[in-house]
Amino acid sequence: MRLIKIAIVPVALSLTVLSMISCRDQKTTTKEKVVQTEVSSDKENKWVSIFNGTDLAGFTMKIKGYPLGENFGNTFRVKDGILKVRYDGYGPDLLGRFGTLYIDKELRDYRLKVEYRFVGETAPGAPEWGYRDSGIQFHGQPPATQKLDQAFPMCLEYNFHGGNGTEDRPLGAACGYGIFFEINGAKNPTTCVPAAIAKTFHGDQWVTAELEVKEGKITHFVNGEEILSYENPTYDPDHETAKDFILAGETNVKSGYVSFQSNSHPIDFRKIELLEY
Repeated sequence: MRLIKIAIVPVALSLTVLSMISCRDQKTTTKEKVVQTEVSSDKENKWVSIFNGTDLAGFTMKIKGYPLGENFGNTFRVKDGILKVRYDGYGPDLLGRFGTLYIDKELRDYRLKVEYRFVGETAPGAPEWGYRDSGIQFHGQPPATQKLDQAFPMCLEYNFHGGNGTEDRPLGAACGYGIFFEINGAKNPTTCVPAAIAKTFHGDQWVTAELEVKEGKITHFVNGEEILSYENPTYDPDHETAKDFILAGETNVKSGYVSFQSNSHPIDFRKIELLEY
């Protein structure tokens, strides 16, 4: 009986040791898988700051009547960590010299977040609609294709409005310039369609606007709240610029350039962040 007991003990110990090693390896493998998943998830969902707070690196401007890249009147400038749009170098009359500040990258599916505020007074000679008016332009034509005297690029727009202190002036309208879109299953009936949820922001307060473009669906957010969604952007075959982008009869708009407007009212941006899908 003693010999039998001695034989059994080593076997039992061996099984115990093997079991412990197996459990340890299994835990290590599981832990590694979790870590790898977390890293992968972080990599796939990473916000990138487009504005560095120091200069205009990564942007190109186009102002009506001036060549691409010429920053007439120091319209776009950076001071104290803020990207400012100003018109103090335009003299007594704006003369319709609207501008565009492009991000130097074509984009397809993404989420863009900006923090902005309107400040000061509208430029002399500005149109009535220019009061506290700006916006994010997207699905736009390449900067190099914008003509010398072309005021605005072919694009879609998430429109910004600022309140005048008394009246409602909701932001968030969707506008199409050479591009149609569908809202509630039908093509947009007018150039601009107001946001489904009206939000007006008075004074010089900071506002967070987000734009999501994903697989043909477009959504506008304000301070984290969804205010409008629409889909299926297509080029307008009768638009002078848009028709040049219709190749082999394909009218769907799947990508383009993002830009910010200089419409005639001073505006500040302190954050511009991009998350690509």
